Amino acid sequence: MTTSSYCFSSTRNPITHSNFLFLNSNLYLPKHRNHVAFTQEPKKDLIFSIPKSSFPFSYPKTYHKSTQPSTHPFASLSESSQNQEHVKEEEEEEGELPGMAQAFNISSSTASAISICIAVAALSLPIFMKTLAQGVSLKIKVLSYTTLLFGFFMAWNIGANDVANAMGTSVGSGALTLRQAVITAAVLEFSGALLIGGHVTNTMQKGILVANVFQGKDSLLFAGLLSSLAAAGTWLQVASYYGWPVSTTHCIVGSMVGFGLVYGGPGAVFWSSLARVTSSWVISPILGAVASFIVYKCIRRFVYSAPNPGEAAAAAAPVAVFLGVTAISFTAFPLSNKLLIALAQALGCGILGAFVVNKIIRKQLGHLLEKAQAKAAKAKATHHDAHEESTPKNIGFLSDIAGPTGTQLELVYGVFGDMQILSACFMSFAHGGNDVSNAIGPLAAALSILQGGATGGEIVIPLDVLAWGGFGIVAGLMMYGYRVIATIGKKITELTPTRGFAAEFAAASVVLFASKLGLPISATHTLVGAVMGVGFARGLNSVRAETVREIVTSWVVTIPVGAMLAVLYTWILTKFLPLVF
Repeated sequence: MTTSSYCFSSTRNPITHSNFLFLNSNLYLPKHRNHVAFTQEPKKDLIFSIPKSSFPFSYPKTYHKSTQPSTHPFASLSESSQNQEHVKEEEEEEGELPGMAQAFNISSSTASAISICIAVAALSLPIFMKTLAQGVSLKIKVLSYTTLLFGFFMAWNIGANDVANAMGTSVGSGALTLRQAVITAAVLEFSGALLIGGHVTNTMQKGILVANVFQGKDSLLFAGLLSSLAAAGTWLQVASYYGWPVSTTHCIVGSMVGFGLVYGGPGAVFWSSLARVTSSWVISPILGAVASFIVYKCIRRFVYSAPNPGEAAAAAAPVAVFLGVTAISFTAFPLSNKLLIALAQALGCGILGAFVVNKIIRKQLGHLLEKAQAKAAKAKATHHDAHEESTPKNIGFLSDIAGPTGTQLELVYGVFGDMQILSACFMSFAHGGNDVSNAIGPLAAALSILQGGATGGEIVIPLDVLAWGGFGIVAGLMMYGYRVIATIGKKITELTPTRGFAAEFAAASVVLFASKLGLPISATHTLVGAVMGVGFARGLNSVRAETVREIVTSWVVTIPVGAMLAVLYTWILTKFLPLVF
């Protein structure tokens, strides 16, 4: 895959089947390190037991206070008031933990140790990189070291904000715990950045800025590149702190526009390219919402309403895998330049993927499928099949269909939970390969200027620089990614494995085909729209308007804020760089 330039001419693109977290707005979730009980009020008296490690994130104290019942939920489990006070003290102690420790259910000292190790690695690893050794003088080496740190800062913030595209819905639905999601994403993001991150990037001719405007102004261009990385990273960090999922491509584009407009004039900006980027604010979420709405309604119509929903889900999974693998193989990774051969090979890959997934599902859930089939046959023989009696004969596509219960629910969630993990893994791998260019493109161009390379044409990206960007993404994900994951997974609408799969599958499909057709698209905006579409399929009140309003506002201000920060940082750097450059 060829990476986009730093001017970016195109837009960027063990689950346990018995325990799922039904995330409703009226759940009381007490904090406890081991298994806890929570109750649902006021409709049903249901008690579930779930390990705290499966929570996608920890709720703030204000949430507990606003929903806490008058009777302490542990009262029925404790034998004395001393036990209650012990639980209360433990909750208070845990509430004082820093965010990273609380999110991963680790001690504060462990979280601090991890952060220190990452910081030490970020400061020391560039010294041993081959790219740094290419500096002919100590001054160039110092500037190259500084440039690598700027690139790491941008990559760190990409990991903190953008990786939620791949893992947020999986954590929110309970398909993966936060710890599992981070480990999985860390491996796949780094692998994607290193293996398919693209070893060649273009400069500014076909992107946002006009290259000829900055010919002979290497010092100014170098300052602009560093300022763009710093500005985009700064805004991403602010957005991540508040849990806003924003587009990293829009951040870097806004930064480049601000620099080019102020220091190169209106003629330095390709305004048509900028218009395409801003149009994705509307196109991406709408396409994502429509696609996920259709996918989720199909699941409810053809799986939930089936006589045996578990068997229907197990049969639908290979079909989804076949469609997904075939489309990916044909559009993103064509195996031949000839249409018929490429199509045949893509179909072969799809059939192989469907066969493997079907075998895995039958092996993992075979006992539950047999149990459900036996129960359905017995109920049918005695004419007490409650599911068939309660299901209308003529069901419309938009009809509100009640979901399965008991073993059938466990089967459906098990199948779609596994499917969601597969889709999340693919999105994570693809994200690492695609979005690492947002940090590595400007970084590679700045290093090329320092080493006397041309400011036009193609720039070869060294392998160690790609690995450096992958490390930055992983570090940001581990230290700060839980905030945006919480927004995607919980705060827009409640997710289950079926809803999460519908959102992820729809978003991946839209991004894949829109990118192939050259439509302006943003993966972040598409996924947010897809999550909203799943919520709309359950009713307008299922989507939290306040959260959506905050997210959309953050989208609108991303490019202007990035532009202003880039201008400020460039002004500062132009005062100091002449002293050393």
